Amino acid sequence: MLKWLGTAGLLLALAGCQTTEGGLKNDRIGIKAPKGTPKITEAVDGLIVGHRLMAAGEYELALRAYTRGAVEHGLNADVLSALGSANLKLGRLKQARTLLNSAVEKDPKSVPAWNNLGVVLMELGEEGEARRVFRNAYALDNGNSDEIRENLRLAIARTEKTTYADPNEDKFELVRRGNGRYLLLTTR
Repeated sequence: MLKWLGTAGLLLALAGCQTTEGGLKNDRIGIKAPKGTPKITEAVDGLIVGHRLMAAGEYELALRAYTRGAVEHGLNADVLSALGSANLKLGRLKQARTLLNSAVEKDPKSVPAWNNLGVVLMELGEEGEARRVFRNAYALDNGNSDEIRENLRLAIARTEKTTYADPNEDKFELVRRGNGRYLLLTTR
């Protein structure tokens, strides 16, 4: 053990005595880019990067990109809507609601902000308010979006559904068929 410590001490002492010609240089960091690679002189817009990351399902990274976009653009309706959408995908519903409410206050004609606010409200169980919000988004969009139309239809269906069970509704029963297979039958 002592022999090992002595050897390690000697190596450290010799390393400390080593001189470098001209001092330490930091002219290159990492490996060189391949020839023909264009130099990047300006950063890509954080909103564009965030939209691409959202499409790829990378919601946490999208949230970071949207935050960088907020530095470039300020907290305008587009940035607030994007931040709210990322928080919605991450399951942070109250944060999403706050951001999307701010987005529609800043730009009352922002169809994506209204639609995404409606989605948050549906997730929070506020179907009546979501129905009003989807109706607003649908009107602003002039009925051009199938997704908004479907969201409005679902919100209407949920608000008109009665809370009491209808005795005429189908009741389901499972019937075992052997080998772990089941058959689903309806009875009236």
